[in-house]
Amino acid sequence: MKSRIPCYIKVILIGITLSISESAFSQNDTISKSDSVLLKQIEKQMNSQDQSQKAAPTRVAPSTLPDISVIGDFQTSYKNNTKHNFDAGINEAELSLQSVVDPYARADFFFTVGKDPATGKFTFDLEEGYLTTLSLPAHLQLKVGKFRSALGRINPVHPHALPFISLPTAYENYFGEGINDEGASLSWLIPNSLFYQELVLQVTDGPIDNPSFSRSVGNTYFELAHLKNFFDLSSNATLEVGLSGMTGENTFNLRSNIGAFDLTYKWKPVQFNTYKSFTWQSEAYFSNANTPNDKVVNSFGMYSFINFQFTKRLFFTGMYSYSNKPFSASIYENSYSATIGWYATEFQKIEIEGKTTSSNVEDEQNQVLLRWIFVIGTHGAHQY
Repeated sequence: MKSRIPCYIKVILIGITLSISESAFSQNDTISKSDSVLLKQIEKQMNSQDQSQKAAPTRVAPSTLPDISVIGDFQTSYKNNTKHNFDAGINEAELSLQSVVDPYARADFFFTVGKDPATGKFTFDLEEGYLTTLSLPAHLQLKVGKFRSALGRINPVHPHALPFISLPTAYENYFGEGINDEGASLSWLIPNSLFYQELVLQVTDGPIDNPSFSRSVGNTYFELAHLKNFFDLSSNATLEVGLSGMTGENTFNLRSNIGAFDLTYKWKPVQFNTYKSFTWQSEAYFSNANTPNDKVVNSFGMYSFINFQFTKRLFFTGMYSYSNKPFSASIYENSYSATIGWYATEFQKIEIEGKTTSSNVEDEQNQVLLRWIFVIGTHGAHQY
């Protein structure tokens, strides 16, 4: 027997159902409205970020500014053979401007402000300024301008980068502060599968204020050739052997010829290369100078030093040098020096050196030097 539901109950149930449905629809509508508002806010935020990114300037070309650095060289010294025994101050400041000109060449300029020992005044000079090609065929490279000659191991390096303060006596006796001249240099990387080999040929006007050579007023030029041979002995050690030959006019308006030999052994272990290293470097000079009255003077000079790295920042350099004079083989000098260097970073180092020089014509000379090198700006790597 089927039960019957009264009509008024049906009406009440239908009303409740409609009320619940309306409430649910109303709730869903509210949620969808909230979602729509949230989506609009996110979309608006994304659009604003896109616009800000589009408005930001973009770098479309490399900077045209060269690499700029300034190197300061502060020195203080004591010398026993002068009236003014103590001296201190800025020995030299170097400004370098280096940049690639285009895919075919690069330019390097080095300006110096140095103190004149005689007057104590600072003078401004162009130490080097040259253009180097980057894309010549047949492993050739051409350099024109004013540059340090490719003589041995010391001459191409700026003094502040050397591991000692005073130059070797033999080097000073024959080349003074170095051969830095104007002209052209052509280098050829010789195809050699066994070891690295480079030949450099240079022709310049002739150095000024040099013990061995002078600038000619005629058509006599300074000519130099250097052959570099570089060997990888192992993953930790290398050996470089170099031969140099040069000829030019001397102070007597006659010709001087010098042959040079350099040898450099370097040990730098791959595993501890930051903390340990050893270098042994030597050079020898054989001079043949024509002097008045058809007299030819043959003389000799050499130096040898070791550089040992004890820790990450501490270095020791010991050097010996023997030398005649370019125009007198009867004069000889012996010098010994020891240098301790503390390399804080690649931008700062402090070195102290003691040096003794004896001669058969002069009294013994003793000196103590302190050098503080500091660099600001972009500082390029030095020659290996």
